[in-house]
Amino acid sequence: MHGTLGPAPVIDTPLMKQYYQLKEQHPGALLLFRVGDFYETFGEDAVTASRILDITLTKRGAGTSSETPLAGFPHHALDNYLPKLVRAGQRVAICDQLEDPKQAKGLVKRGITELVTPGVSFNDNVLERRSNNYLAAVHFGKQECGIAFLDISTGEFLVAQGDHAYLGKLLQNFSPAEVLFCKKSRSEFEQHYGPDYCHYALDEWVFGADYTYETLTRHFNTASLKGFGIDGLREGITAAGCIMHYLAETKHTDIGHIASIGRLEEDKYVWLDRFTVRNLELVHAQHPGGVPLIDILDQTVTPMGARLLRKWVVLPLKEPAQIQRRLDTVEGLLDNPELLGELVQHLKQINDLERLISKVAVRRINPRELLQLSRALDAVGPIRVLLAGSGMRALQKLADQLNACETLREEIKAKIRPDAPILTNQGNVLNEGIDAELDELRSIAFSGKDYLFQLQQREIQNTGISSLKVAYNKVFGYYLEVTNSHKDKVPATWIRKQTLVNAERYITEELKTYEEKILHAEERLFVIEQNLYNELVLSAMDFVPQIQQNARAIGIIDCLASFAATARQQRYVKPVVNDSTLLDIRAGRHPVIERQLPPGEAYIPNDIRLDQDEQQIVVITGPNMAGKSALLRQTALIVLLAQIGSFVPADAATIGVIDKIFTRVGASDNLSKGESTFMVEMTETASILNNLSDRSLVLMDEIGRGTSTYDGISIAWAIVEHLHNNPKARAKTLFATHYHELNQLADDCPRVRNYNVAVRESDGRILFMRKLVEGGSEHSFGIHVARMAGMPTAVVLRANEIMHHLEQERASTGLEEGPTEFDEVLAGLETAPKNGKASRGPVAQPAAAVASAPRPSLQLSMFEPADPVLERIREQLQQLDVNTLTPIDALLKLNELKLALGGKGK
Repeated sequence: MHGTLGPAPVIDTPLMKQYYQLKEQHPGALLLFRVGDFYETFGEDAVTASRILDITLTKRGAGTSSETPLAGFPHHALDNYLPKLVRAGQRVAICDQLEDPKQAKGLVKRGITELVTPGVSFNDNVLERRSNNYLAAVHFGKQECGIAFLDISTGEFLVAQGDHAYLGKLLQNFSPAEVLFCKKSRSEFEQHYGPDYCHYALDEWVFGADYTYETLTRHFNTASLKGFGIDGLREGITAAGCIMHYLAETKHTDIGHIASIGRLEEDKYVWLDRFTVRNLELVHAQHPGGVPLIDILDQTVTPMGARLLRKWVVLPLKEPAQIQRRLDTVEGLLDNPELLGELVQHLKQINDLERLISKVAVRRINPRELLQLSRALDAVGPIRVLLAGSGMRALQKLADQLNACETLREEIKAKIRPDAPILTNQGNVLNEGIDAELDELRSIAFSGKDYLFQLQQREIQNTGISSLKVAYNKVFGYYLEVTNSHKDKVPATWIRKQTLVNAERYITEELKTYEEKILHAEERLFVIEQNLYNELVLSAMDFVPQIQQNARAIGIIDCLASFAATARQQRYVKPVVNDSTLLDIRAGRHPVIERQLPPGEAYIPNDIRLDQDEQQIVVITGPNMAGKSALLRQTALIVLLAQIGSFVPADAATIGVIDKIFTRVGASDNLSKGESTFMVEMTETASILNNLSDRSLVLMDEIGRGTSTYDGISIAWAIVEHLHNNPKARAKTLFATHYHELNQLADDCPRVRNYNVAVRESDGRILFMRKLVEGGSEHSFGIHVARMAGMPTAVVLRANEIMHHLEQERASTGLEEGPTEFDEVLAGLETAPKNGKASRGPVAQPAAAVASAPRPSLQLSMFEPADPVLERIREQLQQLDVNTLTPIDALLKLNELKLALGGKGK
């Protein structure tokens, strides 16, 4: 009945009865119950709170039948403790006193004033400044699924509709803090998107199409949703309406800053599936200590810019004109370093404009934050002037969107004290001269000692009582104290209040009147100041749309300035982005790896050229550690950087717009779901092959390595053929492999080219050149890499022994000619359609064809006793005195032994 509270409690007091009635309203939430100056938790809520917050757990009514765990903290520490609970995944219901306890008759009225959840918070200690805090809702329709994202702290509201794969991609890209779905859809959600999202399930009726549509139109005060461009997204609208319902349920009703809703159009952005976003490490590193692309690219100086850049990185553009506008603007900023420098200096003065104005809209902004808002608006004016005079049309358009809001800015400065406190109930928020009554009350409250001193001096003069003093206690308030030796001088108008051994205490009408003024002055001035402050916040609410527009424009400016700064520092160049099908990168570099190199070590650049007519697929062979994976990733990252409007790490780049980027790079076992590395690899590869388009970029690394050698070769071979022969899509492909047998594909497939990552072999060791050169590679150098990795010498020697044995066996079965004889010697050929003709490809290797490796010797023996030559050599070696041999003698003796074995001496 009470959610996490366990067995039904014994309710022994009106207070506890009130507590459990409120707890029933949100049984799944941890209830913070205001009692006097503390927020208290009871029952299992107290156990949870004490563990998360590291506060003392006590017991209420210890030893009685109503004994209940209890844990609490002072009410003024809410901002410290609340974020810890929310970050731990708790939904927290805040119950406040709804009336002044001094005025209450009987039990104080209480009610839940807010329900804070991981996805719905305005608290700066919960929110990350440089990333959004999205609440998402997912609705599973009959044909398609709908999804909506809301960041209540900024007012950004987005909606989309598509299949499960599209929703999965969006969930990964936007990383919502909390996801809503229907109770009956729990298993479907976890099946497609996993159990790791913090989620909350709502009743089925909330997802009614008519109810959610009406919820949205009522909020936006419109007759329909056509004006937002989402009217046809039935499932998406349902998800968005569900979010608005949830806000009402969590007591968030002041949401006027959510003034619009936008559509995430699938065909507007490059398709990056969730595997690709993970593999390319765009916003999150896959491994501890890793560096994602966003860390290298992000030189933004405002929170709005940082949040926008994260969206740009996972949503690259497909429209060349839009991309070109961004590139041209970045180029203009690079060509004008003074403008760029001044812009960045002004941008640094701007705090989180977007979240500050959202706090104004929900009336949760404190005095210091209002001052921050004013200072941010101070910087908007100079930025507008700089952009307007830049001579760049794109920047001039942004200048037109900026509004310095002078009226609001001046009003805040005129009314709020520069040293105003955070809390409005502490006084000293407003400047003097704002309100006459406020000034008078301040004079009384804070200048009372001066008045009392003047009163004391005046009465001493009037009465001649030199020892007269004015004092105060809680029982009598202010009083005049006269020693017994002077009590005959006391005027008749004074009223005796208390007799002491050596003195008498009196009050006067003047003192009593002033006492009442002093005692009520602070209380009254706090009320007046609070009312005047609230009026200022209401006045600021009129500027919400203009300041939200400022925040959007500032974010764009910040991102473009960040691109320009990165391009200058890292020697990036402006790419040519057009509608062609050519991908031509000259001397391209990996943007992340080049920044991680030791000082003085240069990154070795490489050229990549792909098109649809001559070089559609490049098969890259070479040893592990040679740099194949880095080459694949850098190609994808250069394309992505170009299509978000950034300059790229290369000497030159021409990029025909890519509409989908697929990567199959690396794999991680998903053993918890019973999926092996190979199963994950095949699932991701299948997703690629089933979603190809004519403008796709496909990057595949070591396909088939998760299974047996010839299974792997066969699968990789068939995949390359499929990519080459697909009649609907000539996807540009980089295919890295250590199966050098695949080099033969270039003989049969005219648009397949062989390249390898060069290595140099010297004295049994290899040097990685990390340079891509034309032609295939015939060696994998796996044993050399094992030795470099620190493999025990015995293991390396044994591996070398087995490799030579297998090579001899291979030669004896006719494989000595290498890849050109490959499909003739493999037992079993599969015929597959290729342009209407049959093509050959390897499918299996019979067990008999793979010779068993030699068994390891139990003891290393140099000689066989049956050989008389070896016996003589052994005798000579035994007779040698090594200690007396000179180096020349040793070489001559070695040459003699070699001749005895039939070798040729020097």
